[in-house]
Amino acid sequence: MSHPHPELSAPPELAEGALRVIPLGGLGEVGRNMTVFEYAGRLLVVDCGVLFPEDHHPGVDLILPDFAPIRDRLGDIEALVLTHGHEDHIGATPYLLRERGDIPLVGSELTLALLDSKLREHRLRETVHHRVREGDRLTFGPFELEFVAVNHSIPDALAVAVRTGAGLVLHTGDFKMDQLPLDGRITDLRAFARLGEEGVDLFLTDSTNAETPGFTPAERSITPVIDQVFRDSAKRVVVACFASHVHRVQQVLDAAVAHDRKVAYVGRSMVRNMMIAKELGYLTVPAGVLVDAKELAKLPPERVVLISTGSQGEPMSALSRIAQRTHSFVHIEEGDTVLLASSLIPGNENAVYRVINGLARWGARVVHKGNALVHVSGHASAGELLYCYNIVRPRNVLPVHGEIRHMLANAELARMTGVPNVVVAEDGVVVDLVDGVASVAGKVECGYVFVDGSSVGDITESDLKDRRILGEEGFLSIIVVVDSVSGKVSGGPEIHARGNALEGSSFDDIRQPIIDALDRAIAEGSTDAYHLQQTVRRVVGQWVNRTHRRRPMIIPVVIEA
Repeated sequence: MSHPHPELSAPPELAEGALRVIPLGGLGEVGRNMTVFEYAGRLLVVDCGVLFPEDHHPGVDLILPDFAPIRDRLGDIEALVLTHGHEDHIGATPYLLRERGDIPLVGSELTLALLDSKLREHRLRETVHHRVREGDRLTFGPFELEFVAVNHSIPDALAVAVRTGAGLVLHTGDFKMDQLPLDGRITDLRAFARLGEEGVDLFLTDSTNAETPGFTPAERSITPVIDQVFRDSAKRVVVACFASHVHRVQQVLDAAVAHDRKVAYVGRSMVRNMMIAKELGYLTVPAGVLVDAKELAKLPPERVVLISTGSQGEPMSALSRIAQRTHSFVHIEEGDTVLLASSLIPGNENAVYRVINGLARWGARVVHKGNALVHVSGHASAGELLYCYNIVRPRNVLPVHGEIRHMLANAELARMTGVPNVVVAEDGVVVDLVDGVASVAGKVECGYVFVDGSSVGDITESDLKDRRILGEEGFLSIIVVVDSVSGKVSGGPEIHARGNALEGSSFDDIRQPIIDALDRAIAEGSTDAYHLQQTVRRVVGQWVNRTHRRRPMIIPVVIEA
């Protein structure tokens, strides 16, 4: 079993008749999924998603895959296949289409409808769509594609089988094996078995839940819990879930009808997505149950349900604003119930608990995964993965979609079932399938691409480090005037502190050491402003660290007059 290696060199030219797999996101993280396949000089892209920022990404709105390794080959892309409509699989598509707008887009009806809404926001209208469903086959250049139904936490998800001269690849996308799904659409294990009989040369499998033993519970197992929450709630019920979780919204609508409550959507993405799902027939909205959110004030609280975005504690989401009492028309009151019907995405824990505490402070009863069965995962657990390996019997396995611990756990499951060759890779690690054997061929440079407002890729890790320092430690500015003739300090040091414990402090102890250090530096021949500023930064940094145990950003300004 191969492991990722940080010191790999660039991969060699692809051998004739071989297939290359280049993961640009989603291997080593939960999100930002994007995989590039290369065969006979042509490229096929599967998924193009975003990763949502965590606390250590201040000011960042989204994180994209790095398109740099394929930027000079955009004309070689035959198609972009989208396995399902979650943001971590489609959210970066508009940014790729900005670079080449005529890439054919392939996906199911709901997936492409959700993507269309996103493309309109980005003012990208003239795109080429190929709407597919399970059982369909399409050919793009040297890639013959076959689509297989899989069950996930969003309707209309697909796995994709890719046939080339190098062999048969099966990519599961995100999936689980719910045997009693709400929409009746199960993962097509018969198709998996048929492909296994044909001979799957490389199996790319969802790793997100590989550490979880057994089988993921059925979606309908939480229906009684939702019903009990409604039964126990004397006032309003607010349900927060992903804006794309059509099945969860259906369960809430059904419970609202059973308990004679009216429902309103809160949050722009929730309103948009559920309207699309209803129009396409994926969501059944009983007559008379849905009302405009602003009309709810006219109803008694015991007849009200709100379905909101913000289950991950996103700062600008509807639920966060409700918890902070800054929402324009929804105000939590004593006795209200808030149901967080979602999982905790790794890295979002603190943000979610802040929201829970905020809601509890105003008197709400908060029901969440920590105290009730109010969410089931959309991903296959270890038992389901073992089942798939035994059905498909692949020659090679490449775990995808997960943090490194998830992929290693998935790799171990594959090995236990007798898979001859398992390759564990991370983003940028290139895997070649040559003569039926997959192996690491090298590595391409690919990192995080940060979106900050309208800026894409201009923010670097160094910028984020500066922002973190500013946010945690504040800054000190030191202004010194040096006489250009005498070389002596003629003004200052003038010292200002902001955003830290030093704000308002006296800096008398450090003023003379700054002057002395500058005098020594000038006497030794350092006369340019940059070196003098570095001298000030070093002296002040050492003093602040020694006397206050702080590491603020230090901004020295040396003016020659």
